This record gives sequence, C-alpha cells and structure tokens, in this order.
Amino acid sequence: MEIPQIKRAYLPKELTLETFEDILPYFKELQERNIDTPQAFQKWIQDGSELDAFLEENGAWRYIKMSIDTTKPELTESYTYFVSEIQPKLAPLLNELNKKMMASPFQKDLSEDPAYAIFFRSVGVQLALFREENIPIEAYLGEKSQEFGSISAAQTIEYEGKTLTMQQASVHLKNQDEGIRKQVYEKMAERRQMDIDSLNALYTDLIAKRHELAINAGFENFRDYMFQSMGRFDYTKEACFDFHEAVAQKVVPLVKEIQEMKLQKLGKSAFKPWDLDVDPDGNEPLKPFQNGEEMLEKTIEIFQRMDPYFSACLRTMKTMGHLDLDSKAGKAPGGYNYPLYEIGVPFIFMNAVGLHRDLVTMVHEGGHAIHSFLNRELTLTAFKNIPSEAAELASMSMELLSMKYWETFYSDPKALLRAKVEHLEDILKVLPWIAQIDAFQHWVYTHPTHSLTERSNEWLSLSKRFGTGLTDWTGYEALQAHSWQRQLHLFEVPFYYIEYGIAQLGAIGVWKNSLENESLAIEQYKAGLSLGYTRSLPKIYETAGVTFDFSPKRIGELMDFVDSYTKSLT
Repeated sequence: MEIPQIKRAYLPKELTLETFEDILPYFKELQERNIDTPQAFQKWIQDGSELDAFLEENGAWRYIKMSIDTTKPELTESYTYFVSEIQPKLAPLLNELNKKMMASPFQKDLSEDPAYAIFFRSVGVQLALFREENIPIEAYLGEKSQEFGSISAAQTIEYEGKTLTMQQASVHLKNQDEGIRKQVYEKMAERRQMDIDSLNALYTDLIAKRHELAINAGFENFRDYMFQSMGRFDYTKEACFDFHEAVAQKVVPLVKEIQEMKLQKLGKSAFKPWDLDVDPDGNEPLKPFQNGEEMLEKTIEIFQRMDPYFSACLRTMKTMGHLDLDSKAGKAPGGYNYPLYEIGVPFIFMNAVGLHRDLVTMVHEGGHAIHSFLNRELTLTAFKNIPSEAAELASMSMELLSMKYWETFYSDPKALLRAKVEHLEDILKVLPWIAQIDAFQHWVYTHPTHSLTERSNEWLSLSKRFGTGLTDWTGYEALQAHSWQRQLHLFEVPFYYIEYGIAQLGAIGVWKNSLENESLAIEQYKAGLSLGYTRSLPKIYETAGVTFDFSPKRIGELMDFVDSYTKSLT
C-alpha cells in the first residue's frame, strides 16, 4: 500500500514541537482569524483539525517510545514534559477555539451534515466540562497515571537462571507439571505482593484527584462526569447495570459449567490459582509461533486470505517500522494500537511470548490498525477519534473473523480445534471479568472516600457475584483481594472497559453473519469501520450488519449461540 507524503495545508512541513512556544502562534492566528463565509468557517475548522492531528501524533510518539523502554529516563521525561508542560497550556486555548466555533453563525448550517452534527455535539460537551481549575489536575493525572506502567514493567522474577517478565513467566502456568506451576506462581505472587501497597496508594491518589475534578465541573461524582466526558450519548449507566446483571445470570453459569468439566478432568474439587491456565487434557501450551517476526508474517498471510486490503495495512506498518511485538525486560505491560492521525499509519505495541493469546492479541490489534487505515482519508481528526464501543468492534470482530484461517498457525488439526475452542471459551470467561471491572469502577467513584479495607471487600463481593466460586485462594487471600491491580485501565483510562463487553456482543454478531455469507460480512464490517465517528454508534453497528444492543435478551441469545457452536466443535 502506497502511503502519500504528509501534506500540511496549514502548518509548515518543517514544524517540530520542542516547547509550547513552537505552536502558540498557530493558536493565536486561529483565534484572531476573521471568518466571514461558510467556506471560511469550514477551512478554519480544517486548519484547527490539522493542528490537532500534529499535537496528537507528537504526544503519541512520546508515549510509544516511553512504553517500549521504561528504563530510559529521557523517554519518560519527554512524555512527562508533554502532559505536564504542553497539554495544560493547550487546554484554555482549545477552549477559546471551541467557543469561537460554537458561536459562529455558520455552525448551524454545517450541523445539517450528520458528521459535523456529531462533531459539534462533542465540542459542546467539552465546553460544558471545561474548568480552568481542572487544568493542573488533568496534568497531574496524565503524569501520575503513567506510574502504573513503570511499576508493572519492573515486575520480574528469576527462574532457572533467567530474568522473566510477568508475561514470560506466565507461560509456565500452562505447564503440565503442577510443581513447576506452583513454584512459578509463588514467585510471581511474591513479586506482585511487593507492589500491593504502592499500587493501592497510587489508585487512592488518582481517585481523590478524579473526584476533585468532577466536583469542580459540577458533578456529584467522577462516574457521572466520565459518562459525559466520554460521550456516552447512546446508553446510560442503568444500561451498564443491566449488562452486569445479564452477565451474572446468563454468562457465569456457562463459565461455571466449563470450569466444572475442567476440574473433573484434573481430578480436583477446586482449582488452586496456578491451575487456571493449564490444559485439563494434558496438552502442553499451544505455541503457534516462535517470535514476533513469525507471528507477524503468518498474520499477514491470514489477512491476505481474508481481504488483500487487510494484509496491505500490516505490510505498510512493517515497512515503516510501526510495530514492536516481542516481550522484553523494561517494556511496559499490555498491548495497543496507537492511531497516528497525521501520517495515518498506526503503531502496534504488544508483549508476545509465543502463546496462543499473543496470536489473538495480534489479530485484535490488527483489527484496530485496519480501522485506522480505513479512516485515514476522513477530513477531520475528530472524525477519526473513534468511540471505544466502535473501536473495539473492529478488533474483536477481527479475532473471530480470522479464526477460520488459523490453520496458518496450526498445521495439526487437533491443535487448531483446541485453539478455536479455547478462544470461544475465553470469550465467555472474559465477559464476567469485564462486568466486574466496570461494576467495581461504578462503586469506587461513587464512594470516593472509601478505606482500603472497604475497597478489598467490595472487590471480593463482586468476585462472588461474577466468579464461579471454584478456586481455592487459601494462603493467597491478599492477591485475590487485590487482583484488580493487574488491570491497566483502572489506572490509566478510567471507565474504559465495558466497551469491550458491548463490542464483544457486536463482534459475535459480525462473526455469525460471516458463517452465513463471509464476503458480505467483511464488506459490511469494512463499511461500518469506514464511517469513523461520522455517525452514531447504533448507525455504525447497523452499517456493520449488527445491532447496538447489549440488553439481557440479546446477551442471552448470543451466549446460547457461542455455547452451542463451541459444543459442536468438541
């Protein structure tokens, strides 16, 4: 795929960002510019969008480089400088530009375009939420939340003379030798226990600051503030509560059935924490590739078979060096696809160690990447800034759509069948975790002055509601009470999690469509993603061939489908 050179229509092509003063003149010019025609108004918006893309991409590269190597202070300092020195100074300038935009007599006519109507709606929310006193708080939160990555990246264990990251160590939790699993788990547990207090203190600090920010903006709590800030226009907190209850009623029993069968095969009455990932049939862990390079090449092959456009996207990223795939010491945990709005070619970051879950992560992030490519020609940066519910539809659908072609990774039919069954069972198992994390956040931010004991008790209560009760945590009670600390989203992107559940339901619908007519399903999938954020979430889902529906009835129907399909494979 040929990517055209960046052509800036407003900013000088040689512009770089070293200090705030480098970009201040462009904000001043936009603020002072006379807008006397509809065409001038639209050009003014496009110039502001170009400035926005430049800033977004500059911050993105600082974050990417920092997360690839957290051991280099200069990379952390570069990102910290952006969020503490540049972003706070941008906030009042962006607010003034938003005021000018919404006060324009030409704004009303442009709102007749549904894409601009959605854009102006989001700008209106930004204006309503802006408070001068929140600027330093937001800067503090942007910097402080990144401490989670540094703390987690430093978590390693020594095993068989090697230093292993937690991702690398977790491979041994699939070993058939229970003695090895127990030994490695205890090493991991001991290391995680060292950070329980520091992560509790970090989270307590973040909660207090986020609550203060919400109060300043006129809200009772941070939860209600975030529903506005995240632009959740198409559903309510009550719909989230319904989702929680539906998962507890419809999904947890299916997960319990899966786990009871596993226990029976293991000859145990209850799991120990080191038993949860082992194959009950005595199989060694699925290892679909040896390294990140092999994983990438085989993913490109799969994408080529699905749709040549998909593979072209990954090839372009490879050529441009926009991938960092293997786990290594000092690398931040997790995985992401980071959109780069100016150049239009995203970056995939992950921690592959050769396991099946890494294959799933690769195609997941590949789905995000394709979404970025399909949006790159949209005229405004805001049109490419996708709500999570739509963004995760892209990635989770790709997981399931790609499943048909996993023989590229698994030449053994038995291993292929096992990979598919494991993935479908994982979909069932992850939904209760999604509901639990979301329910936990609702409680945390509506009880902002809670004690550490109350926090642990609430988490344990939710664990009973969304868990199966089949794991014996005796001797590891503290780790169970603090298992939420492993979830990056709680620290870095609060309230971003239920979107995975909503999108998973949509993705099952896309996959179900593909089993009936694959070419049509992929065509609809691409059409939905190509909309970016120029239509409402229900319209995006409809264009993708599914409904934006996470009601108990819909959840029940889809879970029955996944359950019956999985059982048909075994």
